[in-house]
Amino acid sequence: MDLFDAVGISDRSLVDIGAYCLMPNHFHLMIREKSENGISRFMKKLLTGYSMYFNAKYERTGSLFESKFKARHVDTDEYLKYLFAYVHLNPVKLLEPTWKETGITKKYLAIDFLKKYQFSSYLDYLGVNRVVYKIINKDSFPGYFEKPKDFKEYVNWWLSLNRDENKIIKVGP
Repeated sequence: MDLFDAVGISDRSLVDIGAYCLMPNHFHLMIREKSENGISRFMKKLLTGYSMYFNAKYERTGSLFESKFKARHVDTDEYLKYLFAYVHLNPVKLLEPTWKETGITKKYLAIDFLKKYQFSSYLDYLGVNRVVYKIINKDSFPGYFEKPKDFKEYVNWWLSLNRDENKIIKVGP
């Protein structure tokens, strides 16, 4: 199985990816299983393949990751929609590490930072046509955002939330 099979660009894929964000020390994937144990099999292939590549490139051996991957079952529509903001707002921590607890001080800088951050599907949902766009499969997920503008407004709303309001909503991790 090659990378395109693993990420859903062939009929043999194990999962569909709806959103992703790669951070310096972790990553987030919003994936939908296409076959029984598809998520576990996909993660095994992804993490094993990356470890082999990294070890060969840097002439090292051993594991790269501290523990097994963590997964959460999404059981409500509200939670799934929230995850689109959660996954895509992760890079804001690089700009303001405590923004979730204290609020964002300069929203325009955070939005500009997200627009320049190349390691997530944020730009794909804004309608920017990129080669890596083929990694995600929007059709396998509910159409919460009919237009890029709808996605942008939803993510910006979460970014702007008053911290007290955020505690009341009680969705997500």
